[in-house]
Amino acid sequence: MKTDIKKIVLTGGPCAGKTTALVRVVDHFSSLGFKVFTVPEVPTLYSLGGWNYLTPNRQLYYEGEYAILDTQLTLEDNFQRMALVCQKPVLIVCDRGTMDISAYMSSDMWADITTKAGTSSNELRERYDAVLHLVSAADGAEKFYTTATNVTRYEKADEEGLRIARELDKKVIKAWTGHPHLRVINNHDDFECKMQRVLREISNVLGLPQPVAEERKYLVEVTGPLPETIDSDILQTYLVSEPGSEVRLRRRSWKSGKVVNIHNTKKRTAPDVQVETDRQVENALYESLLQQADPYRQPVSKLRRSFIWRGQYFELDFYHGPLEGLVILETKGIADAEDVNFPPFIRVVSDITGNKEYYNYNLALKH
Repeated sequence: MKTDIKKIVLTGGPCAGKTTALVRVVDHFSSLGFKVFTVPEVPTLYSLGGWNYLTPNRQLYYEGEYAILDTQLTLEDNFQRMALVCQKPVLIVCDRGTMDISAYMSSDMWADITTKAGTSSNELRERYDAVLHLVSAADGAEKFYTTATNVTRYEKADEEGLRIARELDKKVIKAWTGHPHLRVINNHDDFECKMQRVLREISNVLGLPQPVAEERKYLVEVTGPLPETIDSDILQTYLVSEPGSEVRLRRRSWKSGKVVNIHNTKKRTAPDVQVETDRQVENALYESLLQQADPYRQPVSKLRRSFIWRGQYFELDFYHGPLEGLVILETKGIADAEDVNFPPFIRVVSDITGNKEYYNYNLALKH
């Protein structure tokens, strides 16, 4: 079985930069020796063919959405078969993935369509090694929002269109929530920063060495009600590891009942370069690996509340147990010279970016 095949999804709300990102991904990773396949955006194929998801004919709408899912699965499987006979390592990039389809219908209709297709939401998420969600320009980068780049886009560049685009953006993130390698790519004043983040996240999936990047972190107090958030409980256990590396076992669970276990390894290959790998593990292996827990570190337990504010994706962690009362806000992929769009319901106590005292690995130390 060929093991050097990775399949990722590029997704996001309307006008998020996916088209440009796809071009950059193909060029960048082809030059590094990968065979890059791109699976086209299936809903656009059907829209160009005459189907319209705004049709008042509900049976036509249903048949169109089922056809989109069926075609998406077939296309991906066909590209997978081609990848198996390639001599090079292969990267398959899907312009949207199967779970995107669910954002455009009721949960009951989606359950019916997936059952008819002989699959489920959990099975569909597991088809991909990573999901990169590019935030729509409608949220925080409105001046760059346009419909000119996509003739099939129904969300127009007016206030109502922007509102619909923002809602779709959040629905798509919610659809993919539970995937172990879901990464949300912020909007930026400099669009190039957004593209570089895409390339960096894919490089991590491929196990390529990357410069060590410090994500923005802040000690904060919550001073008002939060917007709609995606909540999950996280339990991190650090395992005994060799010098120069860090091994973490993470169990993340959502209210829906979805539980994902991730075995993460970080290894420095140079003072400013590291290789990071993630792999999903079943419950039995998770329980077995706990036997390797570092005796000098305690498990770290926290509630994570994730949300988008003005085009930037935030993770707000409320710690439990011995760290009760500690609240840390993190936002990823912000350029050094770029401002953070702090929400009004957050009061920043201090900037702890790069402060090793607040690394989870060190917070876990027993005293």
